Amino acid sequence: MTIQTHTLPNGFQIVTEHMPGLQSASVGIWVDVGGRHERLDQNGIAHFLEHMAFKGTPTRTALQIAEAIEDVGGFLNAYTSRENTAYYARVLEEDVPLALDVIGDILMEPLFDAADIDIERGVILQEIGMTNDTPDDIVFDWLQEVAYPDQALGRSILGPTERVSSFQAEDLRGFVAEHYGPGQMVLAAAGAVDHDAICKQAEAMFGGMSPIVRPATLIEPAVFGGGELRRNKDLEQVHFALAFEGPNYLDPAIYTAQIYASVMGGGVSSRLFQEVREKRGLCYSIFAQAGAYEDTGLTTIYAGTSAEEIAELANVTMDEMKRAADDMSEVEVARARAQMKAGLLMGLESPSNRAERLARLWSMWGRIPPLHETIANVDAVTTADVKAFAEHMAGAAGSAMALYGPAEAAPSLDDLKARLVA
Repeated sequence: MTIQTHTLPNGFQIVTEHMPGLQSASVGIWVDVGGRHERLDQNGIAHFLEHMAFKGTPTRTALQIAEAIEDVGGFLNAYTSRENTAYYARVLEEDVPLALDVIGDILMEPLFDAADIDIERGVILQEIGMTNDTPDDIVFDWLQEVAYPDQALGRSILGPTERVSSFQAEDLRGFVAEHYGPGQMVLAAAGAVDHDAICKQAEAMFGGMSPIVRPATLIEPAVFGGGELRRNKDLEQVHFALAFEGPNYLDPAIYTAQIYASVMGGGVSSRLFQEVREKRGLCYSIFAQAGAYEDTGLTTIYAGTSAEEIAELANVTMDEMKRAADDMSEVEVARARAQMKAGLLMGLESPSNRAERLARLWSMWGRIPPLHETIANVDAVTTADVKAFAEHMAGAAGSAMALYGPAEAAPSLDDLKARLVA
């Protein structure tokens, strides 16, 4: 497999990986803009813009955009995160030029028709309503808000209904002008791709874009706040989410954080799954994960349980975190390392995952670390490293908690932290 890169004179970046033996490819453009780039009065606009890109261009209607890809059996989609927006397609080898043409068209020439904006506004408001009605989704938005209060990083990606209800075409065009420059874009493609052909097409499509300069103060440094948010409601379950401040994605400790999360709640053999679900039957779903941003990170734990069991579940979770700081074992760490490596290597058999990895790493590092380097970083994490991280999680790490449902009996965050250090 061959990774090749190229940067156009205006800063537009291209990274491809040819995967021999495949007859399909994934191609997309990842833009360095997301929820944390929004001002307060723009909250939700990055996601709104992602939706509007598919609503028509001067040469294609919304239906023609969909038909262009689906007529050849392909798949076209997009997403908005807190730090990126992605537009991508999966197609057969011969249709890669078509996919890139469609993606370039919707990015370069969106119409932002007023009638379409009003229609899509209704769609997004329904999406917000659906999220608000999904407790195990909304509790993570609230957890993020508590972890990073009064910051763009802590705000919902979808935005509040009052903001979404007010966006107009000039707001969308202004956001594009502020953030959608060639230097903020990475074209990533993997699978049955021809690097030179993609570069030639990209030059024709994006080479005429003018660079933009975004102010250095655009992203406010993340400041972990922490605390507790509790919203009592008559639901079947209490949705319990914890967050602990962790390393950012440039910090080598991110590998330790990921292994720790895997040991604690990464699978059916994990500590929390075994103790909370298998031995005590306190929940159906419980997991831990480590996520990261440019300048901060979160290790999170989630579970859903009954009103009668929430106190025991929360306390046992703390006990397991405390125990991990005392008796983290070589066997557990070795298992977590194996799970991480297998998950990475198995995932990269997919061209979609390959393209995502190319874009993400190029955006973060300005290079694509070879797989053996990533595997070496995972293997370099020792049991002592994970034990020290566990001690930090159980001691000095900043923490946040969100609860949703019949949570009256749940311990407070202060009570849980006291249990950790007792």
